[in-house]
Amino acid sequence: MSGRPRQSYRTHDTVARWIALTTILAMLISLGLNALFIQLAGVWARPPLTEIGLLEKAAAITRIIETAPAAQRSQLAAAVSDEAFVVSWHLDRRELRLPYVEDPMFNSGAKILLPLLKSTDRRIEVYEPSDWTQNQAEAHYALLIQLQDQSWLVFAAPSRSWGLDELPRQLIVLLLMLVSTVLVALIATRRLATPLQRFAEGARRFGVDFRAPPIEPLGPQEIRQAILAFNAMQAQLQHFIRDRTQMLAAISHDLRAPLTRMRLRGEFIEDPEQQQRLFRDVDEMQAMINSALEFFRDDARLEPATHFDLAELLQTLLDDYRDQHLDIDFKGPARLVYFGRPLGLKRVLTNLLDNAIKYGSQPSIELRATADQVRIRVLDRGPGIPDASQEQVFAPFFRLEASRNKSTGGVGLGLSAARAIVLEHGGELTLRNRYKGGLEALVVLPVQAG
Repeated sequence: MSGRPRQSYRTHDTVARWIALTTILAMLISLGLNALFIQLAGVWARPPLTEIGLLEKAAAITRIIETAPAAQRSQLAAAVSDEAFVVSWHLDRRELRLPYVEDPMFNSGAKILLPLLKSTDRRIEVYEPSDWTQNQAEAHYALLIQLQDQSWLVFAAPSRSWGLDELPRQLIVLLLMLVSTVLVALIATRRLATPLQRFAEGARRFGVDFRAPPIEPLGPQEIRQAILAFNAMQAQLQHFIRDRTQMLAAISHDLRAPLTRMRLRGEFIEDPEQQQRLFRDVDEMQAMINSALEFFRDDARLEPATHFDLAELLQTLLDDYRDQHLDIDFKGPARLVYFGRPLGLKRVLTNLLDNAIKYGSQPSIELRATADQVRIRVLDRGPGIPDASQEQVFAPFFRLEASRNKSTGGVGLGLSAARAIVLEHGGELTLRNRYKGGLEALVVLPVQAG
């Protein structure tokens, strides 16, 4: 009961809805951060006059010039001028050609300047470039301080850039906006990519292990629906495999019983030639039944995938052939860890090596690995296979020779089973004739994470 409300609530969590919300959220966050960054950058570029130490410097210059004789004040003002502002002394305010402003008083700055000037009654004015509405060519920043003798000291600057320059400020704003957008995009893509990645990992796990558990349905609705459909398909396949295994086990038992009775009845045939013919037919039928049941049941395909040393597996196979006085050349690394089903791959390699020994000469095997795949080549010198039949030999029960005698070959299921196992590992098995005679069987296996 507790799961149904959750399902109803999460039906609104769709990929389209998530993408739309992510886009809107990214835009809103970018706009909000942009406004915040611009405000902060504005403070960096144009900090308040009361916080940059300029008023303290102006007060010190004012005290020095105010104590000097009037004849020397202009020279002193020119001497203390620098790149930040130009200082000038004026006896009459009317010669300053200032714009008309209703209230030019610098009240906030006066709270700092008056104590520094040791005065309680002194006129202090400030002007900005926007105040010059009539003559923009003369627009500048100006700080006016009235001296005790009613003359004026003017601190003028063409621009006010005593903080961060415009280009670095814009670059910082752009960088911060980019970082915020990338963070939102990463969170959104992670929200969508994580369930897809888990889905892909679960599908790969099921590809190498039929007993793999179902995938937990997570993520937006479309992805959850796909996972649920995959889980249903996985359950049906597992049920089908179990039913087929049980059915084939029953068929195996039922078929062996009449063959046993036929062999027992053959013991009462007096004609030795007819008796041997019957026994050969019974043995051939028994071999065909065993091969077919082994192909269709194939318990090796149901084994769980694991990490194992593929090079050591090949060496073990070659040692078994040496015990039978069959030498097979090997080229490859001494150790190669691979993630797969060792019994299944052992059956593939055994089938290919048996064919190379049975139908050719000078059998050999090569093992090579790259970052994304493992390549196994089984080589021989022999008649090879006609080009038109190189795909047909993988069909069940297809044999190049018409005879089904055990001494010349099996029932045509070995290559079919070998290719099926390789395909279940996500690889491929191909055959091709060699340049100077013989056959090459190439097994290509992908490198998968465990």
